[in-house]
Amino acid sequence: MSESLGSPLTPPSYLDLVRRSQGVAEGAQQLLRLCVQQCRDAGHTWQEIGDLLGVTRQAAFQRFGRPIDPRTGEPMDKTVRMTDAAERAREIVADVLEGRMEQARRSFNAQVLEAFTDEVRGDGLATVTGLVGAYEGFGDGEPFVRRIGDHTVVDLPLRYEAGDMKARVTFDTEEKVGGLFILVPEAP
Repeated sequence: MSESLGSPLTPPSYLDLVRRSQGVAEGAQQLLRLCVQQCRDAGHTWQEIGDLLGVTRQAAFQRFGRPIDPRTGEPMDKTVRMTDAAERAREIVADVLEGRMEQARRSFNAQVLEAFTDEVRGDGLATVTGLVGAYEGFGDGEPFVRRIGDHTVVDLPLRYEAGDMKARVTFDTEEKVGGLFILVPEAP
């Protein structure tokens, strides 16, 4: 990378530096993934790996693990196929938090439609308000989208008057909402 800097009198191509740095970062991620797999092959636990990386064992497993589907015996596919998951989750969460339930319900699967009554919504929002005050909007930060088993799961940062929370929306295989939660930001 140092050769791309050129002369100290000539400004570097900053876009080229970003491109090259991205390549280095991708290489480092591949190396880290390989090292974690070698640790696992050598008998180290997810707890040990998580401690070393400064994350929980569950976070380490979710990032690097290769779970085997108990139904098939094959490695589980982690590919997120629902390309609009983050945008849809954001719309649904906004609809629920801002009281547009008719709109939100269009995205619910049958189980959520039955279980997520206005009373359940009200009780849940009252609990969250008791913890962190009034909802102020979406927080800074990007949505976190991943596939867990057969579900696409999206976490969205939320801002309240006395603290931050996160919304978690789970989409089923039909791309309908199979779960909607307001959680503390640290929840795995």
